[in-house]
This record gives sequence, structure tokens and C-alpha cells, in this order.
Amino acid sequence: MRVSDKTIYTNFLSSYETSATKMQKTLEQLSTEKQVNSASDDPVAASQIINLKSAVAENSMYASTISSATSWNEAQDSALESISDVMLRMRTLVEEAANGTNTTNDDATIKDEVQEDIKQVVSTLNTKFGDSYLFGGENTTTQPFTLETDDDGNITGLTYNGTDQNLSRQISDGVSVDLFANGSKFLTASNSSDTSSTTTTLGSYFGNLVSALNSGDQSALGSDLLGETDDFRDNFVNIRSTIGTLTDRLNSAASVNSSQQTNLKESLSNVQDVDIASAYTQFVQEKTAYQATLAMGSKIMQLNILDYMD
Repeated sequence: MRVSDKTIYTNFLSSYETSATKMQKTLEQLSTEKQVNSASDDPVAASQIINLKSAVAENSMYASTISSATSWNEAQDSALESISDVMLRMRTLVEEAANGTNTTNDDATIKDEVQEDIKQVVSTLNTKFGDSYLFGGENTTTQPFTLETDDDGNITGLTYNGTDQNLSRQISDGVSVDLFANGSKFLTASNSSDTSSTTTTLGSYFGNLVSALNSGDQSALGSDLLGETDDFRDNFVNIRSTIGTLTDRLNSAASVNSSQQTNLKESLSNVQDVDIASAYTQFVQEKTAYQATLAMGSKIMQLNILDYMD
């Protein structure tokens, strides 16, 4: 049966367009280094790419939160370490003041140094992390602790201006941690020197300590106030230990997050990225097929028609 010229022409155009489309798609993949450049290329793969990109972005956000939370804890740890050292120095001074062998000048010097130490403790409790106070609860923009003094400059108490909440942070899908921020936890500590197991406030302790130093109350200095010094220092140490436990958890979370990010990026690469060597080989083959199609067409049809297709 004789095949008409129209059929031959139609078949040639179809073969030509197919070869050209394949070659153009592969060339685009080589140019972008992506297997899928539009949803029409592969709808299933395109959907997977969208979901994986979203997962990578979300995991990256969690990584940033974990890193920021860890830095927050480290800043708190440094502050509480400093306070612990100052409280230890204060204990030594309280012992010296209670021994009964000091001159009036010695007592005055001890009182001045204790007041400076108290100011340093409060200043450290007002430490900022970036623009946020570390120990103000949810009120991170207001200085949490303010010393109270009398007209002579003697410390009489302490005011807490923060809240009694910690700060919640989401570190993975469905998992949150509470960063320590509740500065009210510093205000009380069990008084091991009191047989009735009552509690005293940090502000009252500061005021009573300065008052006893002013009056030379060696009995109070050597008993209740010395014990309260230990109690409040222990409280700072215990809170620091709690923060350290949370830091360990955050470090573990960071390790898991890093592994997840590596897996997600690898999965995304497998779906999205093109194998350059394989794609180039395919391009060469498709180019050869395209040129062969043109060569075959030049033998079947008039060259002036092919000139418009080349």
C-alpha cells in the first residue's frame, strides 16, 4: 500500500517534535541541575519535593530554636556560677564578722564589701541575653530585680519585678521544653539552720545581714545569717544544676535534629537533583537521535521545508 506524502510529513513532524522536546527537557535539567523543573515534569516527584522542602525548613527552624535555647542556658550557667562564687566569698566575710575579734574599722570594711557583693549578685541576676533579661520570667524586657536601700545607702531588701513563669520553646514536632526564667525561684530557700523549717526571702536575708553587720550582732551572724548564706548559695547551685540537665537534653535534641536534617536533605537530593554525568550522556544520545531525525527528513522531504525546522 502506498503511503501518502502527507502521512510521511506528519510522521516526520511527530518524530521531530518528540526528539526536540526530549532534548530540550534534558538540556534544562543540565542547566538547572534539577530533575523536576515544573509540576508537569513529574507530579508525584513535585509533590514529594514540596513536602521535603517544607520538612527541611521546619527542621532548620527547630535547629535555630535549639541553638538559641542552648545559648540561653549557657548564659544562665555563667551567671549562676559567678553568683555562687560571690556567695561563697560572702560566707567567708560573715564568718569573719561573727568571730568577735575585729576592730570597728574591720567591721565597717566587711560591711562595705558585703554590700558590694550583694550589689554584684543582684546585678548578675539582671543579666541580659541579647535584649531579654534571663531571670524575669515572661517579662523579659523589664529589669527583674531592684535593691531597696534606706537614706544612708544601707541595703534593706529586694524587689522582684518579673513573673513566675518559664519560657516554652518547641524543639521538634510535638516536643517542647521550658527554659528556666522564673526569677522568683531565687527569692526563697529552705533554712537548714532553723529547726522549724521556715523560709526567709532573699531580700530579707540581704537586709538582715546588712543590719546585723551595722549593729555588730555576732550571734545572728554566726547562726541564722550564716545558715541562710549557705541555704541561698545552695539554692543558686541547685537551680544551676537544673539548667545543666536541660542543657544536656538540648544537646541531645541538637544531635537528633542534625541527623534528621542530613536525612531530609539526602532524600530531597535524591528526588530533586539530577545526576549530571547520566543526564549529559542522555543528552548526547537525544541530540544524536534529533540530528538523525533531521537527516532522515532531508532525504524524504524537500530541503526548503526543513530549513524552517532546523
